[in-house]
Formats: sequence, structure tokens, C-alpha cells
Amino acid sequence: MSNAKVLPLLEPADDEAAAPCCPPLTERPFTAGEAEAAARMFKALGDPVRVRLFSAVASHEGGEACVCDISDVGVSQPTVSHHLKKLKEAGLLTSERRGTWVYYRVEPSVLAAMGKLLTTASAT
Repeated sequence: MSNAKVLPLLEPADDEAAAPCCPPLTERPFTAGEAEAAARMFKALGDPVRVRLFSAVASHEGGEACVCDISDVGVSQPTVSHHLKKLKEAGLLTSERRGTWVYYRVEPSVLAAMGKLLTTASAT
């Protein structure tokens, strides 16, 4: 079992939006905790293979993908598993084992949080 810290998965209150882990970059300087949370997410997405895997899961029909359906990213299966593990540890993916296969999902709240982080702060 890993002791890695993960970004919290936000439970969407409604379709409107979920609160991001951090405020928009343009709103105010990050606290140390917010900076750590954002850095974990960006570090996990700092590898082109991970970005491809994250995109494959996020865009897969039904909102989830079996590892058997997304492993064609130009690296070996053990390397795919390693990268999926890193995405999961960063809180960007969740997984569920069904028989011999593992299915991955990007929670809508994660995408909402990522989008809010990179938006301009709204005028109040």
C-alpha cells in the first residue's frame, strides 16, 4: 500500500461545478498546501505517455476505459501500468478491478477542478 498523498476527489454538488483544489492561478498566490497539490497534478501530467493515457481514459466511451483498451501508447505493458499508477497516486484517475482487468475513470470533478485552476479569476 502506498503512503503517497493524492489530490482529493471532489464530489460534484451539481452539474454547475466542483471546487478546485486551488484557486485560479490569477486570483492570488498559492498557499504552500495549494502549491503542493497543484504540483502533484502537473508532475503526474509531465510525461507525454501519461498525458496520452489520461486523455485516452477521459475521452473513452462511457467515461471509463479498460487497461486492455488504452495500452497502445508506444511503451510496454509494465510501463503503461507504472504510468497509470502514477496518475492514480496523483488523484487524477480512479480504478476498479473487474475479474482480470482493471478499469480506469477520470472523475468529472477532477476535470472541473483542473479547468478552474487554469481559468482567470472571476470579477467580484
